[in-house]
Amino acid sequence: MERYVVTGGTPLRGSVRARGAKNSALKLMAASLLAEGEYVLHDVPRIADIYTMQAVLERLGCATGFDDSTMRITVPDGIGSEAPYDLVRQMRASIVVLGPLLARRGHARVAMPGGCNIGSRKIDLHLKGLERMGATIGFDHGYLDAGGGLHGTEIALDWPSHGATENLMMAATLAKGTTIIENAARDPEIADLAVFLTSMGARIAGAGSPIITIEGVEELRATEHAVVPDRLEAGTLLIAAAVTRGDVLVQGARAEHLDIVLSKLADAGADVIATTAGVRLVMSEQPRAVDFVTLPYPGFPTDLQPQMMVLCALGSGTSIATENVFENRFMFVDELVRMGADIRTEGHHAVIRGRDELQGAPVRAPDIRAGAALVIAGLAAAGTTEITGLEYIDRGYQSFEDTLSLLGASIQRESVQRALQA
Repeated sequence: MERYVVTGGTPLRGSVRARGAKNSALKLMAASLLAEGEYVLHDVPRIADIYTMQAVLERLGCATGFDDSTMRITVPDGIGSEAPYDLVRQMRASIVVLGPLLARRGHARVAMPGGCNIGSRKIDLHLKGLERMGATIGFDHGYLDAGGGLHGTEIALDWPSHGATENLMMAATLAKGTTIIENAARDPEIADLAVFLTSMGARIAGAGSPIITIEGVEELRATEHAVVPDRLEAGTLLIAAAVTRGDVLVQGARAEHLDIVLSKLADAGADVIATTAGVRLVMSEQPRAVDFVTLPYPGFPTDLQPQMMVLCALGSGTSIATENVFENRFMFVDELVRMGADIRTEGHHAVIRGRDELQGAPVRAPDIRAGAALVIAGLAAAGTTEITGLEYIDRGYQSFEDTLSLLGASIQRESVQRALQA
């Protein structure tokens, strides 16, 4: 087991580049299953979830290679149709191979997905949409068995799920006829996937809006693509700069993908400068209290809620955070309270009374974004913070400690066993 040892009190300063978005790269990798050939993906983050999806593709018969941030995927004419439990259980995003496999093979067998325990995140919307397209789906000893030819139809999602939108988009590219997805997710990663699929020969209109239209085609082809910058990594680093009262430029970050986040940071007292080169944040004083509500894009992202709560915990005044996406997103609060935060939760609301200081303490990351939030808290806390559960942080952030060290943070990664022996 490993841990971070963080010594707080140093403002983050400097410049780093945003990597490609995990939540886009994973879906692009799944989309490669739609056609044989060699794919080249640039700006792919080297994180645990990417390696898991890489293993899923290889188990399905693909050959993959990873050189720095460029991934090559060679998809054969004959691919497998089963995504096994030992891989799929590691992350929920692996369910997105279901649509591409069903569209190309006419059959798919995919284990029920696992991942962070922050909410039910049911896959009903994926399955109901595929069934409307003509799929027959059954359950067999922990696996989803899907079969049947797909045809175009109208699908109205009960919730703008980005996973369901992506799965149905990919499946519809090879379906017979036209598919219309209503109440579709509008995330930038959806638009990135649409650009990728279009370069493969798909016919897609409206990606990034609530209504997406996909006209099925006979076949697709391999392509080359650069992954959109990760707005969640960029947002995490900008919030860290605000919490430590620093000055950080995140190169490549796209302000238009972070509108409401940047607005809330400005409300908290930060100077936010957005240019074509990226986004710079300067914070010179204690943050002001801000209220925020998580909603699907373009609302405040749930994946930046824990980080923003750290800022509020160090703010002047009382903030209210409302979580509307994942029912268990507040489960990290007890760890933040261990560091001296004054937070009370009731249902999907959290009341955060700001304090002048947090204190270093041993804490454990319960999920990806909460882990990043605890690191940020440690950067601003008095004394030393020890954070375990790094396997979660590694799923969402490439060499998080190296990125923060470049900005002047005092953070070391070490083996817990080695530390005990010392």
